[in-house]
Amino acid sequence: MSLGNKVAAELVGTFWLVFGGCGSAVLAAAFPDLGIGFLGVALAFGLTVMTMAYAIGHISGCHLNPAVSVGLLVGRRFPASELAPYVIAQVLGAIAASALLYFIASGQEGFQAGGFASNGFGEHSPGGYSMVAVLAAEIVLTFMFLFIILGATDKRAPAALAPVAIGLGLTLIHLIGIPVDNLSVNPARSTGPALFAEPWALQQLWLFWVAPIIGGALAGIVYPLIAGDGD
Repeated sequence: MSLGNKVAAELVGTFWLVFGGCGSAVLAAAFPDLGIGFLGVALAFGLTVMTMAYAIGHISGCHLNPAVSVGLLVGRRFPASELAPYVIAQVLGAIAASALLYFIASGQEGFQAGGFASNGFGEHSPGGYSMVAVLAAEIVLTFMFLFIILGATDKRAPAALAPVAIGLGLTLIHLIGIPVDNLSVNPARSTGPALFAEPWALQQLWLFWVAPIIGGALAGIVYPLIAGDGD
């Protein structure tokens, strides 16, 4: 598969992740008397990853996330030469999805972007969690997400079930993390909405690049130590 095919798949896949996940938060989570709430948003993110894993996993590996690409690189599952093109495609897909979502959402009378499903800490955390708490949550939850990915895609694991494990893993991670910071574990997912939200979102964006990449890299180190040969 050519690099062009791979990055195109990553762009489309990340578009779907952000449009589906953040779209559920912006358009459906608080809909009067019928909102899907935290549970629905968590499930939406999990479903986007699971469906794209089946759709493009055989093309690009379905990373959809710079932290996943870094984790797979550190875990020696992904070549360094493809990292930058993947990350660029992922960020562009997230921005395109956020732009379309903003266009749709702004079609409602009285629409105000507000946080626009952005990630935040302190007064911009849904539960009022501190920067340090959010940093710890993002590192740990990204670590666990990458650990699940590395394990589910291990050659010794049942390949057909990998998307299910990864999608459900992301759902569970969102159930834990949405109250903390709207949950990122994905720098691209954080970047797209932040460009259309209030200024604080861009000011706090640095954390949602640093913490997920640290967590992903740590998983890339730890999983092979535990799993041994056979990956």
